[in-house]
Amino acid sequence: MASAAERHTFPELAKRAVADTQLRRNIGNATQTIRAKRAAVVTEVPDWEDLREAGRSLKEHTLRSLDRYLVQLEEAVTKAGGQVHWARDGAEASRIVIEIAERHSVKEVIKVKSITTEEIKLNEALEAAGIRPFETDLAELIIQLGDDVSSHILVPAIHRNRAEIRELFMRKLGLTELSDRPSDLTAAARTYLREKFLTVPMAVSGANFGICDTGTICVVESEGNGRMCLTLPQVLVSVMGVEKLVPTWEDMEVFLQLLPRSSTGERMNPYNSFWTGVTPGDGPQEFHLVLLDNRRTDVLADRTGRQTLNCIRCSACLNICPVYSRTGGHAYHSEYQGPIGAILTPQLHGMESAASLPYASSLCGACYEVCPVKINIPEVLVHLRTRAVAQSGFTLEKLAMGAAIRMFDNPRLLETAQKIARVAQRPFASDGYITGGFGPVRQWTKARDLPAVPSQSFRDWWRTRR
Repeated sequence: MASAAERHTFPELAKRAVADTQLRRNIGNATQTIRAKRAAVVTEVPDWEDLREAGRSLKEHTLRSLDRYLVQLEEAVTKAGGQVHWARDGAEASRIVIEIAERHSVKEVIKVKSITTEEIKLNEALEAAGIRPFETDLAELIIQLGDDVSSHILVPAIHRNRAEIRELFMRKLGLTELSDRPSDLTAAARTYLREKFLTVPMAVSGANFGICDTGTICVVESEGNGRMCLTLPQVLVSVMGVEKLVPTWEDMEVFLQLLPRSSTGERMNPYNSFWTGVTPGDGPQEFHLVLLDNRRTDVLADRTGRQTLNCIRCSACLNICPVYSRTGGHAYHSEYQGPIGAILTPQLHGMESAASLPYASSLCGACYEVCPVKINIPEVLVHLRTRAVAQSGFTLEKLAMGAAIRMFDNPRLLETAQKIARVAQRPFASDGYITGGFGPVRQWTKARDLPAVPSQSFRDWWRTRR
């Protein structure tokens, strides 16, 4: 059901991914491990379902009053010595970051892992302006060195195994000896990045949360590279989607329990960094917060689709999804993968560029069951499928569904169609199902069970009973 404007459809990319046995093995092993860790730590929390409901309620409350909370955050950040910029789209956000870098004659920036900056293609914009970005998250560094693209929200290089990473590091970092032990691989990355931490004057980060009453920004991570980027450079720029707001400090108690358990399967993230504006002599002496819309307010206007903005980027839905675990993230052709990517990408980038993604699901509902903020992803998927069909122009399926509506609305037409179907199905019916057919019916029955039309309709049966 892909739009004509969609260059890379999910079915095409998924077919290639499923044929790659090494990729399936890498993805399957990694998601199974993370899934098991999450299950273990979630069962330790007696009020887990209450926490999920609290997270959902807080996010929905904030979105209902987003205009007020955004102004409150801006006032608090400004009062604390920070500077707030508003960006309507990715191009404007990138231009703001570049202007800040140029004002300080910066030619290099270090980056904290940020899906939002991937969304707006910030690295590409920086390089075009003659500014070199250095990813400092280990997985993002692997992606950058390999000229690769992310395949997982939390673990971008999940499709790579240790042997592949070893070969990449030896080739790109100029190493003659290196084992594939995780400790040796991380030591090689640490050595490569340490000079950048100590010398690059500007850092760019995303944000997990923005706390409105104090103007505090939060980044949670597991490696410590984020802490280095957030404290050592003189200039810090954080690009944050407008939906990442939390009303008060007290509300963080909910999300700091939900996020680590749902994402990495930990009770607490090893590094939780909070900063409020600028403190003389301590940390960055210039802080800029870029508030990014990039169609988020359009999503907010959609009653069904707006719950997508509740997402706290934990990736639990990816790790549980039977589709993602077999295709990996590249099949989604987006910085947002898995079930959340299937509903977020069409809304942020336009249905015309991602019309096949709402169909990248079996609608099993597992993603809804594990979502820490209770996003009903199957509901949004069905909603977006309706939009995809409405925007697709003429198709045989659309014609068939329109005819079905008229048929079911007219008892005489329905009775006539049933009689015709009983005769037409005879060569293809077996054990109560149609297993073949002709034309579009043959394609349908290849992937779906199609019950045969009964030999007697309910209406005929009822007539004989009277």
